Amino acid sequence: MELYHLYQNNYLVVLMFLLLGILLPVVALTAGKLLRPSKPTKEKQTTYESGIEPFHQSWVQYNVRYYIFALLFVIFDVETVFLYPWAVAYEKLGIFALIEMTIFIIMLLIGLIYAWKKKVLKWM
Repeated sequence: MELYHLYQNNYLVVLMFLLLGILLPVVALTAGKLLRPSKPTKEKQTTYESGIEPFHQSWVQYNVRYYIFALLFVIFDVETVFLYPWAVAYEKLGIFALIEMTIFIIMLLIGLIYAWKKKVLKWM
């Protein structure tokens, strides 16, 4: 019976965090909308481009390679963040962590080689 109450309390904590995660942004955005001054004018609603009046359509179609290149950069950049705590705690983790991180780096290299073979890394 005691174990049931323990699990029930854990779900209650998760439910409270979920409710707070939804409620706090809604309250903050609603309060901001009610408290801030709102005086829309035609000048305020125009597009601002570095102090220059816009002179053409703002929608431009980019080559999809730029997005793939940026996505690959973000992926490998995030993976570098995973390497840092491992390097800091290497002495405590021992040989198991060395093997695990070697496998991780090999998987990253396989992904990089795959992207290279698919010519994703070619800029033009």
